[in-house]
Amino acid sequence: MATKSMRAPLAAINALTLNQLLTHQDLPSPLDFYVDNGDLYLDARIETLTATLFNEISESEGNPEKAAEGWELVLLSSTTIDQLIDTCRHAGIKLVKLNNINHRLGVSSYRFAVQADDMVKARTLANQYAMQHNLEIALIYRAPALATPGLLVMDMDSTTIEIECIDEIAKLAGVGEEVAEVTERAMLGELDFAASLKQRVATLNGASESILAQVASQLPLMPGLRPLLELLKSHQWRIAVASGGFTYFTDTLQQQLQLDATQANVLEIVDGKLTGKVVGDITDANVKADTLGRLAQEFAIPATQTVAMGDGANDLQMLAASNLGVAYKAKPVVLQQADCAINFSGLDCLVHWLK
Repeated sequence: MATKSMRAPLAAINALTLNQLLTHQDLPSPLDFYVDNGDLYLDARIETLTATLFNEISESEGNPEKAAEGWELVLLSSTTIDQLIDTCRHAGIKLVKLNNINHRLGVSSYRFAVQADDMVKARTLANQYAMQHNLEIALIYRAPALATPGLLVMDMDSTTIEIECIDEIAKLAGVGEEVAEVTERAMLGELDFAASLKQRVATLNGASESILAQVASQLPLMPGLRPLLELLKSHQWRIAVASGGFTYFTDTLQQQLQLDATQANVLEIVDGKLTGKVVGDITDANVKADTLGRLAQEFAIPATQTVAMGDGANDLQMLAASNLGVAYKAKPVVLQQADCAINFSGLDCLVHWLK
């Protein structure tokens, strides 16, 4: 018996957002949703736009494409149909089904099963399109599930908080410009991180410990951080910060946010003054990645439920070690290698990249 479907010309619905198109609350899951010859096809059970836009097709063979197993294209509700179709054209993606609609933290997101000849290439192209058009889009392979306990490990500077702590310390110590330039080059991946950190810390020799307290007293949290952590914790997720910065600030964040663990560098302080040295081994890219693996084992979190977020080159190994590596308002080298990105929203957008 043939399956009914509904067909609408794209020209009639291009300007609609996904939220405007798919307003029915009892949608079947998954829902046939694909484009063919300038028309959008939906399962007949959907009750949405007027009959002037959608025509019922009694004899439909359905979508001939088979979804790539485990891959989903995820978009926020404000995305228009035109933007969805353009994303697919740019990245060489074919829509197959609407797998699910999530309503989280006051925003809806739409998860599509898709097909492409080269999914990894398609992901790169989709990320590029999203960045160029100010959209939040993710093409994700087997994303962790929100409802299952997981582990999120975040970078601190310019990810969990809006500043680079060492740059703020340096300003107060009178060497701000010199240090900021080195920080930027390190985050771009142009300098060895450990060597650049030692170079920057050395400029702080003799500075008063009080400048650390001054910076720590007013750490600006990244937008969306608190609602993200609240929702994750409600589903028994573990939260950690792994930073190439300093324990003086990660300890402050751990108290403020009730983090499960932190990893960072220790500044040497003698008689109330910085010596310009770091105590012990430096928390570099390798240590960050190792921290994620160690914490997953310690908290008994399966590898499939691990997420890492960061913005600089020092985060790349940690992102690669996780199941889902997320670039947050990141440097180009990170955007190119991360699984997905959040470029324009707060940190709480992450909940929509999760199943």
